[in-house]
Amino acid sequence: MLAIKKQALASASRVLFRTGVLSGLATGAARAYHSKLYKSSDEAIEGVKSGNTLLIGGFGLCGIPENLLKAIARRKDIQQLTAVSNNAGTADYGLGTLLQSRQIKRMVSSYVGENKEFSRQYLGGELEVELLPQGTIAERVRSGGAGIPAFYTLTGVGTQVETGGIPIKYNKEGEVVIASEPRETKVFNGRKYLMEEGIVGDFALVKAWKGDELGNLVFKYAASNFNAPMATAGKITIAEVEEIVPVGELKPNEIHISGIHVHRILKGETYEKRIEKLTLRRSAEEESELPEAMKQRIHIIKRAAREFQDGMYVNLGIGMPVLASNYIDPSITVHLQSENGILGMGPFPTAEEVDADLVNAGKESVTVLPGGTCFSSDVSFGMIRGNRLDMTILGGMQVSSRGDLSNWMVPRKMVK
Repeated sequence: MLAIKKQALASASRVLFRTGVLSGLATGAARAYHSKLYKSSDEAIEGVKSGNTLLIGGFGLCGIPENLLKAIARRKDIQQLTAVSNNAGTADYGLGTLLQSRQIKRMVSSYVGENKEFSRQYLGGELEVELLPQGTIAERVRSGGAGIPAFYTLTGVGTQVETGGIPIKYNKEGEVVIASEPRETKVFNGRKYLMEEGIVGDFALVKAWKGDELGNLVFKYAASNFNAPMATAGKITIAEVEEIVPVGELKPNEIHISGIHVHRILKGETYEKRIEKLTLRRSAEEESELPEAMKQRIHIIKRAAREFQDGMYVNLGIGMPVLASNYIDPSITVHLQSENGILGMGPFPTAEEVDADLVNAGKESVTVLPGGTCFSSDVSFGMIRGNRLDMTILGGMQVSSRGDLSNWMVPRKMVK
């Protein structure tokens, strides 16, 4: 702890003293400011060392700090990292590259997803994985950044999240050698809640659209996701941005993360901004030519979309549910919410409308309707946890006639 504090102070003392003019202030006077600008991602990760806990922004490949992750991957001396991130991207990009290079000891995530290397290392006993509900990770990080040591939540009550025993580490024989611990519980207003602790990282690596030398950040569309809460919870927060703007160009009411949270900022060297699942709007003719299995999926979701009523706020889960945005009765208004930070989600885009910063919970390209809004993952799950939604449509591996959903884990064999 002391070493990290000294490092943060050293980082603050090395920034350049520059004179800038902050436009739009009532005084109109010039003001001196300390620049937090770094020249490169390699320079910006100075001080990251083996054993550190890194908070990584992004959702899938949307809004990931591409250049900072590449810089960590180049430092093979940095090992035994704990990475806190919604998931690990893909096997060959983003956080997945640090799994490939064996620099990560433990992942704290909510979803393995399509990263087969993530799954292979976990089931093969090479990687520790602490799986948590996605909203719980978002709130644990937000709480850590706000100085709140712990909080109570309904999420996970009555499951292994509460009782413990979720495999964190297997040995090579497939036996569980580290398992999750039971959670403390307490009853409020007749309902049982479990306690979750806040998360603080040694470093937070985040990515924004625009920023200035004071560290103020602006995100674009759904790329706020986990970047916003992660930015507040790092002992040292490093932000890479697509564009550095002059101090004062960002108006106070358009800044998403204040520079007080950001210790280092840089303009990213290059950006691929990959889209994990490029999905385009189909015409009726194109749908008629789809494989029979896909036609069956569309038939199911069209039936589900008939449950929508005018004015509803509806969350769409991953898988088939996200297709519902394409089959809403045009005579009604339904406000679709995506857990990664969109309210007012529209149908899949045309080729001309595609934007890498606009994806749904399934990492598929989407649009936002007029009047729609975008926000961070912690705000999104606050809407869900706070009962602001009228309906949710979920996808599952299997569902019983009573509505029971199976999870996405078969111990020692499969995890999604």
